[in-house]
Amino acid sequence: MNFRPCIDIHNGKVKQIVGGSLLDEQNQAEENFVSEKDAAWFAGMYAEKGLKGGHIILLNPLASEFYEATKRQAISALGRYPKGMQIGGGITAENAAEYLDAGASHIIVTSYVFKDGKIHYENLEKLKKEVGSEHIVIDLSCRSKEGAYYIVTDRWQKYTETKLNEETMNFFADFCDEFLVHAVDVEGKASGIEETVAELLGKWGKKPVTYAGGVHSFADLDKLKKLGRNRVDVTIGSALDIFGGKMKFEEVLGYMR
Repeated sequence: MNFRPCIDIHNGKVKQIVGGSLLDEQNQAEENFVSEKDAAWFAGMYAEKGLKGGHIILLNPLASEFYEATKRQAISALGRYPKGMQIGGGITAENAAEYLDAGASHIIVTSYVFKDGKIHYENLEKLKKEVGSEHIVIDLSCRSKEGAYYIVTDRWQKYTETKLNEETMNFFADFCDEFLVHAVDVEGKASGIEETVAELLGKWGKKPVTYAGGVHSFADLDKLKKLGRNRVDVTIGSALDIFGGKMKFEEVLGYMR
């Protein structure tokens, strides 16, 4: 299990938010933390620590008045740590190369692949042809509904018809290098991990997978390591002291070592 750092950008600022609270209307989100430091500062710190494979997420849609400010922050972070981080948020086959050229190691996609709740196979093929599966991370972030976990899109606001399970991961594995999975129901709440999701990801284990959501203690890391069979990497946001939480960043890195 490796630690994957994150930089979430909303309304032009580095933030930690409660995942299920994000709304496009009036650019709303329930905030846990708003940093006085910019995205490039965090990227520089991650570079100094040699932490690779973290993700930068643009949380504003293209139509937002804050989108350009959010994008500028993201581009500056990529420039500070070339090929050290992945980026997601509004990525398409048309703009993916721009972010790779700006320094991203991978681009992260969800909504481009899932439109109106359904898988758009032509977009998958187009993206793979444009940048190669070795540069693609598919975000299978999910929420619970009717006893199952469904992939959610559009900043986690819309359910798709696709369940998170081994069959889904086997299918998408041909189109990507890694998976990123936010357990949205616990994302940003620092209330414990979604154990069923962690166990599913660990059982699959065929490609790198990063889990995010709910980690708030070293006991959670122990649990994730066990349920994930030491195959699942982890992102910690709101619980880290660098984002206003109680888990010390340096101690987390020590735990991973």
